[in-house]
Amino acid sequence: MINYFCYDTEIGRIKISEKDEKIIGLVFSDYKKEDEIEKETDAIRKTYLQLKEYLSGKRKNFDIEIEMIGTEFQKKVWKELLNIPYGETRSYKDIAIAIGNGKACRAVGNANNKNPIAIIVPCHRVVGSNGSMTGYAGGLDIKEKLLKIEKCSV
Repeated sequence: MINYFCYDTEIGRIKISEKDEKIIGLVFSDYKKEDEIEKETDAIRKTYLQLKEYLSGKRKNFDIEIEMIGTEFQKKVWKELLNIPYGETRSYKDIAIAIGNGKACRAVGNANNKNPIAIIVPCHRVVGSNGSMTGYAGGLDIKEKLLKIEKCSV
């Protein structure tokens, strides 16, 4: 069973989902899927409290059990995103090289776009090769806010 709960935050409405006490989703939406039950579980509440600390600049790392659901390639990319230090950015090419396929920049971008656990799996830390802001599921304004929080808290 998948449980979810939605919260209003300073960066907009966030939906946190969990299954078997592992976080499987943190998205900028309150869209309910058929197989989900609205229930604020301990894992969801813990995630929300840590998210609030992060958004206020008081938390740099999440202590949350997550489960990444996707293809093997997507999981490889998402695991690499977890290696980007707080307050730093990497390009899509940097990620492609780190996972052993320097020519997979576009595929890395597609996997980044499909990241189901925003912020905790920090896809907002991936930028264009020239340092430019590129797409973000929550919108570029939210991506810029997240990077600003990290820059000011380093």
